[in-house]
Amino acid sequence: MSHVSGKTRNAFTYEGDFERGSRGRVQWSATYRKEGNFYGMRNGHLEQMQDVLDADLDAVVKRAIENKWTEPEDTRH
Repeated sequence: MSHVSGKTRNAFTYEGDFERGSRGRVQWSATYRKEGNFYGMRNGHLEQMQDVLDADLDAVVKRAIENKWTEPEDTRH
């Protein structure tokens, strides 16, 4: 399992973990905070990541974590 952390464009910080699964699937989960206060948790998965290098996977997961928190639900795919 790998760990990521960062800050979303709407000023929430997050701490998350992700793990590669079978057939190129990556599972992730994250906890979001603002000014140290808990605001929520989200989880998700990415498909077809078998060709993504480990060095690049952090950035892909971080983008997914941010998008899950900042995009309206009806625009997510």
